[in-house]
Amino acid sequence: MTAAWRSIADLFSNDGEVAFLGAPLEAGSVTPGRCDLAPDTLRRALGRFSTYDIETGREIELALRDLGDVPVQGLMPAEAFTPIRWAAEKAVDRHALTLLIGGNNAVTRPAAHALGVPLDKVGLITLDAHFDLRETDEGPRNGNPIRCLLEDGLPGRNICQIGLAPFANTAKMHDDARKARIAAFSINRCMESGIMPVLGLALTRLEHCDALMVDFDIDVIDRAQLPGAPGARPGGMPNSIFFAAARRLASHPKVKLVDLTEFDPSLDVSDISALTAARWVCEILAGYSQR
Repeated sequence: MTAAWRSIADLFSNDGEVAFLGAPLEAGSVTPGRCDLAPDTLRRALGRFSTYDIETGREIELALRDLGDVPVQGLMPAEAFTPIRWAAEKAVDRHALTLLIGGNNAVTRPAAHALGVPLDKVGLITLDAHFDLRETDEGPRNGNPIRCLLEDGLPGRNICQIGLAPFANTAKMHDDARKARIAAFSINRCMESGIMPVLGLALTRLEHCDALMVDFDIDVIDRAQLPGAPGARPGGMPNSIFFAAARRLASHPKVKLVDLTEFDPSLDVSDISALTAARWVCEILAGYSQR
């Protein structure tokens, strides 16, 4: 008898140790788009992945609580800050791990404020092609959550940025990152050294932090493998490395929240980006199951 197919979507429950929270924020993007479509697109795509992990020979057995979406569509990032922070804070308080699904990268700032510890005790790892250090003279945007957090009081030494792309940033941003003591790892460094050693350096650097969050800006992935992100560029991170990083980081006991940002389903081709985002969820859950 053939066993019934059980999908990741079947893990959704009225309760669970892992929370799934949508933050469909699209306003304030450097490149206007429809990142607000991402949470629901991702929910549907999860039905196409089974709960069996052939790498470990184990089923993912945990329950996943869907907390719905924070009502932030049409709001600018400054207006969305409080509702996202409150919803994420509640999720982090009640669940061992929270998956915050953007929306654009502006959701990272309120998420960092939601971990239940002072900012100087928060550690932030980003997988991103960009420094996200644009100026804040026009307020919070998806291009400046890291600068906003620095201005909020998050120490630069508590930030590690991984996967930064050539020809996607400015010299001033790089200089500002150095001055703030942010640890920066280019995509070439990740490819030459291997993603696991880079993650090891990042986690060691953040050992003094009480709680960690990881911003997975999906535009870090090579554009040929991820068409559904306006900021993705040729020569980016292979999706296999992105998945490996997700599994490793989700296994760390101090990681309380991970976000997925900058997925724009309106740009997708043949569901490539939707399935990539859904596989990321699988890897996060597999990593968490190893704790």
